[in-house]
Amino acid sequence: MSTGLVVAAVIVFFWIVACLNVMREYERAVVFRLGRLQRPDKGPGLIFILWPIDKLVKVSLRIVTWDVPPQDVITRDNVSVKVNAVVYYRVMNAQQAIVELESYRYAVEQLAQTTLRSVLGEVELDDLLSQREKLNLRLQSILDEHTDAWGIKVTKVEVKAVDLPQEMQRAIARQAEAERERRAKIIHADGEYQAAEKLAMAAGRIAQQPVAITLRYLQTLTEIGTEKNTTIVFPLPVELLSMIMAKYAGTLPPVPATK
Repeated sequence: MSTGLVVAAVIVFFWIVACLNVMREYERAVVFRLGRLQRPDKGPGLIFILWPIDKLVKVSLRIVTWDVPPQDVITRDNVSVKVNAVVYYRVMNAQQAIVELESYRYAVEQLAQTTLRSVLGEVELDDLLSQREKLNLRLQSILDEHTDAWGIKVTKVEVKAVDLPQEMQRAIARQAEAERERRAKIIHADGEYQAAEKLAMAAGRIAQQPVAITLRYLQTLTEIGTEKNTTIVFPLPVELLSMIMAKYAGTLPPVPATK
């Protein structure tokens, strides 16, 4: 009898061990009893099931980071690019994720790849490069809408890299260079326009006060004199030249007309 009791005790011990399961804080247990789903899901902590009648499936509720492999995408303007992205998602309802899908990870990954190709194929290359944040939000919205029925929440989608062909990279570089030259010419023209306005204002002020031009001559002579050079400058008033030209204008012989 003692041997039989020992054997029975050992069997009961191992059965109890098989029935006891420990769920971590981020884990939930989906239990099937004779194939039927037991609601609600269990955990965290120590849970007890009736083995082998019950079958337990562990589900992690932590955020999963999945790196989408490079996808060949043809944009709306017929440019072939390779796009890499990353998807963040988590299981919100463990029972839905297990019952509705054979493999929820595989389903989310395939959906992310197809959605990435379809959405980015509807935009032009310039929008793909400049409106990255808008496209990320659109991808997240589409994925979250489809995975909501599976008990999965897509928290974030980020387009990581866009690989362009060499020919397109050179074309974009030429476009950027032309854009910089255009901006430089516009800035230079704007500077010339402002300088012309200031010169016109200065000419108007000098026309009101003719003595200002003489003061400007003297200031120029002062600036030249401060430098160490051998240049000799004779200031000659313009009024004197005007008087000389007016005096001798009548004595000059007429210029013969050319046939």
